[in-house]
Amino acid sequence: MKNISISDFKVTAAVSLKDIPTSIDLETSEKKKAKELNKLREKLSEHQDIMYAHNKYSVLICLQGMDTAGKDSLIREVFKEFNPRGVVVHSFKTPSSLELQHDYLWRHVIALPQRGKYGVFNRTHYENVLVTRVHPSYILSENIPGINSLDDITEEFWEKRFEQINNFEKQISENGTIILKFYLHLGKEEQRQRLLRRLNKAKHNWKFSPGDLKEREKWEEYQKYYEDAINKTSKPHAPWYVIPSDNKETARVLVAKAILEQMNQLKDIREPELDEKIKQNIELYKEILSKEKN
Repeated sequence: MKNISISDFKVTAAVSLKDIPTSIDLETSEKKKAKELNKLREKLSEHQDIMYAHNKYSVLICLQGMDTAGKDSLIREVFKEFNPRGVVVHSFKTPSSLELQHDYLWRHVIALPQRGKYGVFNRTHYENVLVTRVHPSYILSENIPGINSLDDITEEFWEKRFEQINNFEKQISENGTIILKFYLHLGKEEQRQRLLRRLNKAKHNWKFSPGDLKEREKWEEYQKYYEDAINKTSKPHAPWYVIPSDNKETARVLVAKAILEQMNQLKDIREPELDEKIKQNIELYKEILSKEKN
């Protein structure tokens, strides 16, 4: 497999999405990619077990991408070796009436992972500067003071949202949440092929919605706003990675590799040491249990 550096996909300066390829050749077979992914997720699972016992950090994985980018299958394949108690997935859809009674970050705050656990956001708080920017009329349902019409939704409004999101991520990061954000960078032609496959395979028809075609018409707008969001919110404590995603297996390997690389940098995560009194009496506890009758 081609030797790649995950840092090549990390956003540390302003990027232009049209200049970043949606496909990368790892110079290996799909079978070998699957083997590599299996090794990576086993290591991630082992690390998560230790993190759970250590109980000081949590991990927030944010996944964004256009429709059909492969978010669901990536979650299934990358985290399949995790202990179920160690990872919680949240898929955020259109805000409910209850959620609209709170600020736009509320539903994400209450879904944050506990210490020792991974939280995976399938679509994230960034929908509030992506979908709502393409469809600003959605903002009106939030009933925000001072926002009475579309004319009130200015560039300053969006700049304030980016500031709020950056502050939110900084606050949770400073309190022990490791944040990794992945944009699954899909080509427009690849999306067309994936939508066609949904229509051509009866068992996948349920995944298709005519609304997908309406959103596809706004492809360039979405790319513009994704680029803006990534450039304004990729920070050392909450970095974005732009992951070439025309090949799903490649994307999964890259994401798993990025997570493992980050977690390996946290040298203070280790299994807690046994209390000295318990350690001194281990033989006694063994003896008690050994003598116990069935």
